[in-house]
Amino acid sequence: MMNWVKGFFSVDKPIIGMCHLMALPGDPLYDKNGDMEKIIECAQRDIAMLQEGGVDAILFSNEFSMPYQTKVEPITIAAMARVIGELKHVIKIPYGVDCLFDPVATIDLAAVTNAAFIREVMSGIYASELGFWNTDIGKTSRHLCNRGLTDLKLFNNIMPEFAKHVVERDIGEMITSTLFVSRPDVLCVSGLTAGRNPGIELLTKIKNLGLDTLLFCNTGCTKDNIKEILNITDGAIVGTTFKIEGKFNNPIDVRRVKEFMSAARGRGFDT
Repeated sequence: MMNWVKGFFSVDKPIIGMCHLMALPGDPLYDKNGDMEKIIECAQRDIAMLQEGGVDAILFSNEFSMPYQTKVEPITIAAMARVIGELKHVIKIPYGVDCLFDPVATIDLAAVTNAAFIREVMSGIYASELGFWNTDIGKTSRHLCNRGLTDLKLFNNIMPEFAKHVVERDIGEMITSTLFVSRPDVLCVSGLTAGRNPGIELLTKIKNLGLDTLLFCNTGCTKDNIKEILNITDGAIVGTTFKIEGKFNNPIDVRRVKEFMSAARGRGFDT
């Protein structure tokens, strides 16, 4: 079941670099003076930095569409599709999409951009800074089926940032039922916010469950901890640490990407 990774990413334990899109039309933080051209220009620069730095794949997200929505407006999907469509010719590695935090919208975005994978919160019910956050895996799964995206890989963020499961459950029970119901290709585990690590102890506990799916660290990876994280997990999604001074709001620093990837390669894996 896990043999798809090497053929998909060309490495055993992939590092997926985040391309955080600037605030989009309709978002409170949208820069009307910069317009869409500035968003596209910044995304193109970050893509170049990630690829030059040596990441194995790119994940596009509307990271600055804050405060986030659990059901996004059509303009968000349209804006993300435009950015990716205009820059597709410069993307040389696999890429995925995440239309925060709406899995149905993310599937539609994947359909029109030919994304290879998606990451989203697809199952569970949470109390969060976004309010009461309910998912509908049945609707999401049927929407995926109706779009005919049989090869699309699903990354389920089972512990989303700034949120907590409404009912406290043993992590093993929660993951076992998640796998049975939603059947994701990858489980993503996050810290409290972007740039915060979920913790080695938690990642180890989840890995020791003997999962029949892949486990990725979704936040908080740095050049100093990536070797230890890859000893436990099957890959990582990386954003904040790649940025200038390691700060969330900054653009990507190719030097930091190269240093990180060098540390990852030092593990002895293909990455």
